[in-house]
Amino acid sequence: MQAEELRDIVVRALEDVKAEDVSVIDVRERTSVTDFMVLASGTSNRHVKSLADSVVEEAKEKGVRAANVEGANASDWILVDLGDVVVHVMMPATREFYDLERFWRDAPDLGVAGSE
Repeated sequence: MQAEELRDIVVRALEDVKAEDVSVIDVRERTSVTDFMVLASGTSNRHVKSLADSVVEEAKEKGVRAANVEGANASDWILVDLGDVVVHVMMPATREFYDLERFWRDAPDLGVAGSE
């Protein structure tokens, strides 16, 4: 599966469960670890968990297993590593505090739809 296809699956999975402030950042020119970083916010710890679960489930249905899921017990920041796409689902305060977008400011932000 192409990284772009997986990125779109992730975005749809997040949107299906009403993620807020979804951002897709193309990091292919900045790191060899992953191609895309997807960030999204949830409205509660339960919502953050539901968003991450939705991403894992949708990817699994398309034949992609999450290499790792971190933070599922804390639920204010859950990282889902799908290889070509790394997903960060956070509570808004956590997202604001860590400001991951700041680290990738000069990388192309593809917005919600992920279209270039």
